[in-house]
Amino acid sequence: MNTTFARLLPAALIAAAFSCAAAPVLAAQSSASRPPVEAFFENSHFEAPKLSPDGRYLAALTSRPGERYRLSVIRLEDLSVKAVAMFGDADIDRFDWVNNERLVFSGRDRQVTNSDDTGSAGIFAVNRDGSGFRQLSNTVIDKGHTGSHMTSSMLDWNHSLLRVHGQPDSNLVYVRRATVTITKTSLKETRHTLGTPYTLLLLDTVTGHAKPVNTPPLAADWIMDQQGEPRVAIVEEAKKGVIYYRNGDGEQANWERLSDFTPYGEMEFKPVGFGPDGALYVSARQHSDMSGLFRYDLAKHSLPKEALLALDGYDFHSDLRGDDGDALVMRSGKLVGVKYLSDVHGVAWLDNSLGQLQAKIDAVLPGRANVVTPPLRPETPWVLVRSESDVAPTSWFVYNTETQKLARAGSSLESIPPEQMGRRELVHYKARDGLDIPAWVTYPHGSKRKDLPMVVLVHGGPFVRGGAWQWDSDAQFLASRGYAVLEPEYRGSTGYGWRHFEAGWKQWGLAMQDDIADGVKWAAAQGIADAKRVCIAGASYGGYAVLMGLVRDPGLYKCGVEWAGVTDIQLMYTGDWSAESDLPERWKQFGMPVKIGDPQKDAAQLQATSPLTQASRIKAPLLLAYGTDDQRVPLYHGEKFYAAVKAGNPDVEWVTYNKEGHGWKLPQNRYDWWSRVEKFLDKNIGQGAQ
Repeated sequence: MNTTFARLLPAALIAAAFSCAAAPVLAAQSSASRPPVEAFFENSHFEAPKLSPDGRYLAALTSRPGERYRLSVIRLEDLSVKAVAMFGDADIDRFDWVNNERLVFSGRDRQVTNSDDTGSAGIFAVNRDGSGFRQLSNTVIDKGHTGSHMTSSMLDWNHSLLRVHGQPDSNLVYVRRATVTITKTSLKETRHTLGTPYTLLLLDTVTGHAKPVNTPPLAADWIMDQQGEPRVAIVEEAKKGVIYYRNGDGEQANWERLSDFTPYGEMEFKPVGFGPDGALYVSARQHSDMSGLFRYDLAKHSLPKEALLALDGYDFHSDLRGDDGDALVMRSGKLVGVKYLSDVHGVAWLDNSLGQLQAKIDAVLPGRANVVTPPLRPETPWVLVRSESDVAPTSWFVYNTETQKLARAGSSLESIPPEQMGRRELVHYKARDGLDIPAWVTYPHGSKRKDLPMVVLVHGGPFVRGGAWQWDSDAQFLASRGYAVLEPEYRGSTGYGWRHFEAGWKQWGLAMQDDIADGVKWAAAQGIADAKRVCIAGASYGGYAVLMGLVRDPGLYKCGVEWAGVTDIQLMYTGDWSAESDLPERWKQFGMPVKIGDPQKDAAQLQATSPLTQASRIKAPLLLAYGTDDQRVPLYHGEKFYAAVKAGNPDVEWVTYNKEGHGWKLPQNRYDWWSRVEKFLDKNIGQGAQ
């Protein structure tokens, strides 16, 4: 491929153009006209649409209120819909096209909490017309008749699907077999934990026959080439990781070592995928602060000096949240584009005709970010369009390139009126040490954007990308209740360069906390926020930041809302868990000491930045919530902190959600929680505040 990408302009320019096209500002919403909490936090009734390789059909997960998720197939020629697979006591979960005629999928129960969902997912396959249904792996969930009683030929329950394709036009897919660790938790109970290393198998979705694939031992992940052959393996050895490349085919193939890396440390490069010509594309920094997309030289085992794709002000990421996950866009055996995330999702097109098609679709769907996905081997003129904006939840369309007609396939949230939602903007402010901090501000619809009560919503992680110019249910719900919402991309957040990321190492409760406080001061100085009506809110790490914010800056925040939050860093290492922690031991051994703090060397710092040991300093109203079976931040965190804080603070509200994990899986629990948040905020910084 001799085409190179031009450096892209910031997509914030696009967002600014979208804002200019918005409808005139209306009067602020009355409480009677606000969409109910259910509209923001219900389960989606349409999810994960995928075109068949030939582009004749669209498969998606669909459901009706109170019903299970089913696998439906739309025939694009006449837009007829057929449910091809469903269970009476479980939901269809992940799925993919095997070929033009067959689909493979797994099961899941969405109507129970994580703790009660004890059955393995199971693997199944079906033809696009509903025939040929077959169960391929065992599961304790009763699925009724499977069309086959050959249970002895099924895979064990510890097998799962991979997001990789098998050989084109075959009935084969790749699955992985997880290592099972058996722990005796009591005389009557035994815990089975799945984890690495994995075994890779090639599974025939018609016969059910599976055979192991020869890959390096201790592999945790694989990347296949465009012929469906495993070419890259990511291996986790005792104290390091290794990237292997399979050179050659058949018996003569050798697995060559391409690169070593420290677990949870910086990788020289991260494999993204293979082009049709066998070229390996990777993301790497290559002596730059921002990562870009490079074509790796497999012969010389080296990277070129110049990136093929570089985003102005953003890292290139291959794992695109909210999209189909495939960064490289293929069509008819050619690499035709690369999907990216700057401040919006987009595609950099290598094919001029697809670039022109993008412009046509953008004209039909103005004011939105539209991501176009063509079929792999098109035999029809249909393409899939994922479309969203700051005020509109994600919708999916199919577009006919011959007739130039657009048909709506479905939406993630059907009850949201975009004309009543608030605009979302990317801003920048300076932290006290001069570091540039990006942040997202969502304004209440119809407001004058002045002297507003504000909620500072702190993202979890913390070492992840926070937000984007897209729909955000949490922020839009709060904005619909009259609050400006500030979401800082504090230091340690990813996506904004290595310097921004590394600046957050060992800064829990310190400079990371200052970045959040400096954002509040900036918003007040800009006249956006009423400095006397600011509340801090967040979950997981965001919950930790809530508590430390109330400890360090008591005059800045009127109240705090915290759910599933860490209350003491040392407890992450040594806590007396009420449930087994799902924090990987390798993260505790290699990642946490470097990025968060070493439990021995940094003991004094961890003590000084512990909300639990300083709970008596928190006097502001506080709303706390935990899931009783959370394995990421076990209930023990919340119970110890609640006992410590309530001794000197009578204005603390406490709620637990039975058998919930790290977040609320059941819709009714989400409705209850956000209704509580609404009442709490109204009482402290809203219209009901004194």
